[in-house]
Amino acid sequence: MKISCLALFLACFSFAPLGASPRFEVVRDSAGFVPRWSCGQFVVTPPAEGLWSIATAWRDGAPAEWRHVRAVTCERTGEWTILSGELACRGGRWLLRDAYRVEDDLLHCIRRYEWTEGPALDSVTLGIRWQLPPCPVRPFLPGILYYGNPSGARNTPDNVVRYEGRAGEFALFEEHRYPMPFAAFEIECGERCAAASLFTLPSPLADPRYADHWWSLGVRQADGHPELLLLSGPIGYNGRAGACKALQKGSLQLPGQYLAVRPGTVIEKEFRLAIDPEPLRGAAFRRPVHRALELYAPFSCEGLPGFEEIVAAKCLMTRSRWIDEGPVAGFNMYPAPRRAIVMGWCGQAAAPGYFLQHLGALGVDTVGMHAMVQRSLDFLTRAPFDGEGFRVRYDVASQCWSSPDPVSMGQAMYNFALAIRSARRTGGYDTARWEAFLRRACDFAARRVADPAWHPRSTAEAFFIAPLLAAAELFGCERYAAAAARAADHYAARHLSMDEPYWGGTLDASGEDKEGAWAAFQGFLALYEHTRDAEWLRRAQHAADVCLSYTVVWDIPLPAGRLADRGLRTRGWTSVSPQNQHLDVYGVLYAPELYRLGTYTNDENLQSLARVMYRSCGQLIDPWGRQGEQIQQTNFAQRGDLSDVTQFRGGYAEGWTVFWITAHFLHAAAKFDEMGVRP
Repeated sequence: MKISCLALFLACFSFAPLGASPRFEVVRDSAGFVPRWSCGQFVVTPPAEGLWSIATAWRDGAPAEWRHVRAVTCERTGEWTILSGELACRGGRWLLRDAYRVEDDLLHCIRRYEWTEGPALDSVTLGIRWQLPPCPVRPFLPGILYYGNPSGARNTPDNVVRYEGRAGEFALFEEHRYPMPFAAFEIECGERCAAASLFTLPSPLADPRYADHWWSLGVRQADGHPELLLLSGPIGYNGRAGACKALQKGSLQLPGQYLAVRPGTVIEKEFRLAIDPEPLRGAAFRRPVHRALELYAPFSCEGLPGFEEIVAAKCLMTRSRWIDEGPVAGFNMYPAPRRAIVMGWCGQAAAPGYFLQHLGALGVDTVGMHAMVQRSLDFLTRAPFDGEGFRVRYDVASQCWSSPDPVSMGQAMYNFALAIRSARRTGGYDTARWEAFLRRACDFAARRVADPAWHPRSTAEAFFIAPLLAAAELFGCERYAAAAARAADHYAARHLSMDEPYWGGTLDASGEDKEGAWAAFQGFLALYEHTRDAEWLRRAQHAADVCLSYTVVWDIPLPAGRLADRGLRTRGWTSVSPQNQHLDVYGVLYAPELYRLGTYTNDENLQSLARVMYRSCGQLIDPWGRQGEQIQQTNFAQRGDLSDVTQFRGGYAEGWTVFWITAHFLHAAAKFDEMGVRP
């Protein structure tokens, strides 16, 4: 029987149960052999025109003159199914081969291209394409594209990748841009959902058009069929072929991303396919995220800095930022001569009031730190309040307070609550001013959240949840706990479907970001710990898995540059957001919460990853305890010469040493200390 279209494939399995085991089969028709990977009603196949796709020209910044090849032989050898074909082209031949093996519920493939008996070719593109039935889908590219990036597309459309599933739409990026190297669609078929995912073993290519040329990975809407694809270099997004997401607010063109191929060239590409049924809309991305942890296994701390080494270096840095000038006392956000004491976000001036109380237990010399805790928090309680909350930034030169915002206020409130809790345990501190300040801040937040008209712009105000709960326990105030629960219910209703992914958790992001996901994760987990209601744990897992998707699970090979100079291992670092696609150390802050989540869910992978995240991010600390914020693992930069995109990767903007980079390490160290854990 000739199978002429994917609809017939689908019809054969439309009544299979949702929980069916994945199935691999090779179907023969009049034109050759067709591999198919299915799970119940969900099916992934190559496009109808052929299993292998090769372009031999380059026009208008994109591959051209595509040829497609069907498999003409099929054989079985051991665990492997081998499909082969060939293409006569330009006076030579392409010998093509796929080797498939089922590994539990994954389909593993090693694809081989061999150019033989012909001249050198200079404009080649190789394509690996897998199509889904023509049904509604939403894309998920870790660190890059979250269900279409609807908030970023609405607020700053030129700053992010956009994807609505229109005909011909595509989103293709260099493999080294992916913290987790997979592309996925959430498929919606009636009331059922699934994730179809393409996992890649990332690799650069020989004989490229430009140096440091890698395979690209992404999604496309092709002829009505959503498509997962790997290409030998071509990239682009938002309708622009060759566009590289190279800048915070835009793109640059990458030179022609094609190959030169000499006779005798052999190119192999390894990838895996998965189909994961998921009954809940907005949750299909979660299994692929955990598959990535299992496949790439970023759990070894071998070769990473030690916990004690990191803590000692960051304590040195903390002391260097101390300002003590009469009534003004606190920690400078910036290196001198610029001076500002800033709560939350990049300043984290309230964090030392908590973490300095724990450093003695970590073997650190704490001489003078008691006074730093008392004086810094006492000074911050002077921040004035108004209808927007309290001011979080104090400029030392002008002696002026400014800049209220929910991100910074929520983070500062949480640090005050932790400091009060620790001080009550250990004694020796006068917490009266701290407690009065925290009560006033929580009164503001509780009133705001309780207002029937409250509808926050983004996920930023989820940072109020954890401090409200902590204050409820410190002061026995049920009103604070009720406000926290109302806020958390609001954000669960907005975000669990991923119609509006978590977003806006930093002051420079107007779209989807890991900090927004962290705000919700922190709040949901705090509510679980406050109530022991399993529903809050489920919600915490959802937000945590979004945070996890920004975590690098592989050691990205780096070109010559500052990062290669230091032998950087990238596993455990976090990508910032679809807007800012460099790496940073922010994930260190929520590593303790990931560890606790692993404890609650019996997930040792999360506990191992939390250790790696903490220690890996200590690699670039200099002798003064400093680190820069922007690690350029891919073709993206925010500082320096921004004209030549091919020179970005491997760079390191080490001059932006704002205090959060230090504070988050020591905040997490104190959290681990309270848990009795050493990363």
